[in-house]
Amino acid sequence: MTESTGAPSDVASLSFEQARDELVRVVAELEQGAPTLEHSLALWERGEALAARCDEWLLGAKRRLDAARSSAESAASERG
Repeated sequence: MTESTGAPSDVASLSFEQARDELVRVVAELEQGAPTLEHSLALWERGEALAARCDEWLLGAKRRLDAARSSAESAASERG
């Protein structure tokens, strides 16, 4: 197996950038055509896990931004 078809469980430890970069590699490999159906399925599963990890990071970032905005709005209304 290649690096891009590692165990889905290790995806949880990846940063957003690592997951995104590997997802790009997985998609490129799928587009080129894998040598076997089994390899294609492993790539697909890895890609799904990587995409989910990226979504987790993006949702977390959105929550942090929303919290920061809410905090700033609260502080502004207390002053004003």
